[in-house]
Amino acid sequence: MLGYFGPSGEDADLRDGWRAAQLAIEELNRQGGCRGKPFRLVPGWSDQPWKDGASQVTRMVYGHDVWAVIGGPDGTTTHLAEQVVAKARLALVSPGSTDRSANLANVPWMFSLLPGDHLQAPVLVQHIAARGGGPLAVLSADDHDARQFVQQFRRSATPARLSIGWQYVCASAETASTAAGRLVQAKPSGVLVAGGPTASAAMVTALRQAGYSGPIFGSAALGRRSFLKQAAEQAHECVFPLLYSAGSEGPDGFAARFQKRYGYEPDYLAAATYDAVHLLAAAVRRAGLNRARIGDALWELSPWQGACGLLRWDKLGSNSRAPGLGTIRGGRVVPWEPPSASDRPGPPLSQEPPSPVVPGRKAVGPGGGS
Repeated sequence: MLGYFGPSGEDADLRDGWRAAQLAIEELNRQGGCRGKPFRLVPGWSDQPWKDGASQVTRMVYGHDVWAVIGGPDGTTTHLAEQVVAKARLALVSPGSTDRSANLANVPWMFSLLPGDHLQAPVLVQHIAARGGGPLAVLSADDHDARQFVQQFRRSATPARLSIGWQYVCASAETASTAAGRLVQAKPSGVLVAGGPTASAAMVTALRQAGYSGPIFGSAALGRRSFLKQAAEQAHECVFPLLYSAGSEGPDGFAARFQKRYGYEPDYLAAATYDAVHLLAAAVRRAGLNRARIGDALWELSPWQGACGLLRWDKLGSNSRAPGLGTIRGGRVVPWEPPSASDRPGPPLSQEPPSPVVPGRKAVGPGGGS
């Protein structure tokens, strides 16, 4: 039995992970399971995971005696699950966390499948810095993962001499709309959007509806299916770290099987969850039903090629693969390619803005910190 810490119902943002996990379990059991016994997922979740999440993981670990846990779908829930497995000494494989601090706790049975923010941010910074132009603006959600990404982005921006002139932290669509209106007047050379799929869609939509026509950059969340659905045509040509592209696989790959089953392409959370199940199954088959040995086997399986890309652990159990860049064209996530010289726009205008203050929210003026 494998524990699954994530929504298993109709959560619009996160349900694709569960669907991908189910698909993986079915495939593994058709291959004979583990020594003739079928694999099984034991789900656990709460609509308010920051309040009841740890108890759900505790129930899996001590009540159901799972061999390992898959979860969580983001940085916050992964931290919650880590609190339990750190003491229980069984493997936790996160398909959704890009928060480097989850691995900095140095728990040797904590693994993160996705390249962390510390690898994503420099790739995006280099791309933006190469464009030239004036100061950049940052529009971010008020949550843990958004703060972590912006922090890593700022760390990379300093040596690259990328100037961040304005930052707004928004807790709602209303504050995003107010900030977007001010940024249209400020005319930054570009805007970085950081937040989950829903928050990012609200901020991108607010920018475009306010009349901002400049480039928009974002965190990897812009590659999620729920972002595409909510942002629609407003997301066209946004650039972000690319963690997975469904078009990179062949006709018999995971993306094709997922689409055949559910009627739409998977995103990186679905692909990484699918990989997490297969990776743990390989570790169980190698080590047997022993929690400590399963953890050892996970280390030994690196490097490992999954649907989401190459997996190679660093010394802290985080994937060391550097991501590329992606964009959105025709409503799909695709690898970013530079435009031809004739299509390349000139440098956007920039000017000093009025003091940016979003009522009730944090705002940082030119040269300010996060």
